[in-house]
Amino acid sequence: MTGTSKTPSASLSLRVLARLLSYPDAELRSHLSAMRDALHAERAITSGRLAEVYVLMGILAGGDPIDTEAAYVQLFDRGRATSLHLFEHVHGDSRDRGPAMIDLAQTYDKAGLFLAPGELPDYLPAVLEFVSTQPPPEARAFLGEMTHIFNVLFSALEERQSAYASAFGALLELAGEKAQSVKVAPEEPLDASWTEPPAFDGCSPKGQARPGEPQPIRIVRKDNSAKGAPA
Repeated sequence: MTGTSKTPSASLSLRVLARLLSYPDAELRSHLSAMRDALHAERAITSGRLAEVYVLMGILAGGDPIDTEAAYVQLFDRGRATSLHLFEHVHGDSRDRGPAMIDLAQTYDKAGLFLAPGELPDYLPAVLEFVSTQPPPEARAFLGEMTHIFNVLFSALEERQSAYASAFGALLELAGEKAQSVKVAPEEPLDASWTEPPAFDGCSPKGQARPGEPQPIRIVRKDNSAKGAPA
């Protein structure tokens, strides 16, 4: 025997967490019981954290479907701090985001995995599905590279008193880390930050440049009462 410890498999747990963090449609809700059984059988997550994940499952199972789906959209699609697109936290709107997307998509291709139509490579449920296919040591190492993002998401969800924080606490455990509260910077909603300024806005400065920037061009209505103007 050797003195090295074997990294336990968390493949089923990762797949369950990937599904839990996906849009809570009717199909997801219909599988909650089987997902709970899978978590219980694998026992990769500690009992205390698992109890919190079960609370999330109970909310998804017992809530009004329309309200549950609307709450998910409001939580994950309306702000950068809780975005499930990982490169939003790493690259933001920088030019580095495109090449990073391509590299990650190629990693999936090499593993024989393909994204659903319209799904971006950095969408966390897709990332977790990929990680679940890797050998346990590689899977834990891959998760370890994302723990700083998981802590930001965990903290942002804790601030919102969301049961979804339990999923990120579980992911941190699977990465061999403990959930830690970090300061989450205040932000404007994604919808507001991505809004384009009006094209002309009545020929005001906002129509010619970004709000708050100097405007060197001004359009002035012609004065027909000036000398020489036709009656």
